[in-house]
Amino acid sequence: MRHKNCIFVIAKWLTLMEALDVLKRYWGYDAFRPMQEEIISAAADGRDVLAILPTGGGKSVCFQIPALMKEGIALVITPLIALMKDQVQNLEARGIRALAIHAGMERREVERLLNNAAYGDFKFLYVSPERLGTALFQSWLPMLPVNYIVVDEAHCISQWGYDFRPDYLTISELRKVVDAPVIALTATATPRVAEDIMEKLCFRERLLLRSGFERPNLSYIVRRCEDKSGKLLDICNGVEGSGIVYMRHRRRCEEMSALLAANGVNVSYYHAGLSGETRAARQEAWKRGEIRVMVCTNAFGMGIDKPDVRFVVHTGLPESPESYFQEAGRAGRDGLRSYAVLLWNGTDVRRLEQLRAVSFPSLEYIEDIYQKLHIFFEIPYETGAGRQLKFDLDAFAKHFKLERAPVHYALKYLEQSGHLTFSEDVEIATEVGILVDRNVLYDIDLPDPAMVGLLEVLMRRYPGIFSWPVPVREEPVAAACGLTVPQLRQLLYRTSLEHVIRYIPGDRCSVVFLHHNRLMPGNVDLQKKKYAFLLDNAKARSDAMVEYASETDECRSRWLLRYFGQEESEDCGCCDLCRARR
Repeated sequence: MRHKNCIFVIAKWLTLMEALDVLKRYWGYDAFRPMQEEIISAAADGRDVLAILPTGGGKSVCFQIPALMKEGIALVITPLIALMKDQVQNLEARGIRALAIHAGMERREVERLLNNAAYGDFKFLYVSPERLGTALFQSWLPMLPVNYIVVDEAHCISQWGYDFRPDYLTISELRKVVDAPVIALTATATPRVAEDIMEKLCFRERLLLRSGFERPNLSYIVRRCEDKSGKLLDICNGVEGSGIVYMRHRRRCEEMSALLAANGVNVSYYHAGLSGETRAARQEAWKRGEIRVMVCTNAFGMGIDKPDVRFVVHTGLPESPESYFQEAGRAGRDGLRSYAVLLWNGTDVRRLEQLRAVSFPSLEYIEDIYQKLHIFFEIPYETGAGRQLKFDLDAFAKHFKLERAPVHYALKYLEQSGHLTFSEDVEIATEVGILVDRNVLYDIDLPDPAMVGLLEVLMRRYPGIFSWPVPVREEPVAAACGLTVPQLRQLLYRTSLEHVIRYIPGDRCSVVFLHHNRLMPGNVDLQKKKYAFLLDNAKARSDAMVEYASETDECRSRWLLRYFGQEESEDCGCCDLCRARR
């Protein structure tokens, strides 16, 4: 027995040494953050593990290192397309080969990527959850050498969670085909949600590894005030460094940004209504410190690892403690003193109640939107299964003379009840195909020498470009041609006018994927019990948010920790209530 224990300890030590070597080689660090070592060790042992780490706790490393230590490719399931792309780019920058498949991609491109994943030297395949159940993905699944099934944002699989996604439920079916351990990760899960995650993912044994949620450098401040603009200006002028200001509506983002700018604050705004280029440019400028304060909706911040954010301000009550904790946690990741400020008043409580009413339109209204969606795209009854539709929500609402917000939430509930997948703000890549034969290409007299250089770059980078239009990454192609992205687009367009290439410009839009043929009125199962269940859950979470804001006695940090199931904790000493007691 002693001999076996000795072998076990040595094996553990060797695993840790290998993990530290990978960490040093690719990330340049000499030691792990809290809980990372335990999670990596459990995964390396082949155990299913649910890891709950706060925002900024280094969740990605917890699956990336075990995957790099083992033969095969990690299948990473995540609903966040922007985060998926960001992680693929970060891995490739470290010399690690990774792929991503998400909504908005054509079948041919998906097939090419799956072929690369099966037979190429790749270590990570990122997949959006709605892709898992498609016939194309299922047909390739047996060929994929999967070493881990990684479930990011794992709370999405739980109906008790605040962001339930029915497509996540197909992961349990995946486990019947793929014999690989699961690494599930989330930043926000109550004890009930954690249990539900492990059950839905068919854990062979329950293993929950949870980091402490304490953020000793983060001061939680709640202020009940009528003049939020004045208070926000005081914060921007009184706290040095970078900041984020969260607002609910796009129009208010622009108005507040203008007000702060008029008072001398270096500020900009960000919301989903801006073009992709504008958002990317503003996000990068903010990360570099060229913009100090970003006024935004919750479309901003996902996947951004900026360590020196000194303050995060919410100018109203978020819908749940989960979303508040995640957004507030973007402050102070470098360990220095930072502030999470919540400004609220009685109007916000009424707005939360109104939002809940808008978020849960009647079942009759939801079925009407289901039928109108098919009418809008001229899809007859008993047809439409598997169709992917570029969807303009504003045009749809205008066409049928409907309010935008109830339509949005009706589509979200149709997604939750399994009828469709509604992906917002999907980036569809630029596609280029060369129309002429390779042998005669150099005999064509092109009016601009830059066109010749462009074609050479495209041929080198995309071997299949003579067979069909292929997705093209504009930034590296533009850099190789010595052009800006707008100049590249203009050159592509002019080259297409010479009938040498087929040019399909990229786009950014919402996408609806239909799960089944159009149903007759009255046959659309909207699951009344689930509707009531989700409505009750939403009410409980918004009530908890009001309770947090109204709290006058318990330490803010302790309240949040208790909400997430951490009963043992001490007063933080730096929130508004702790400071008031002193």
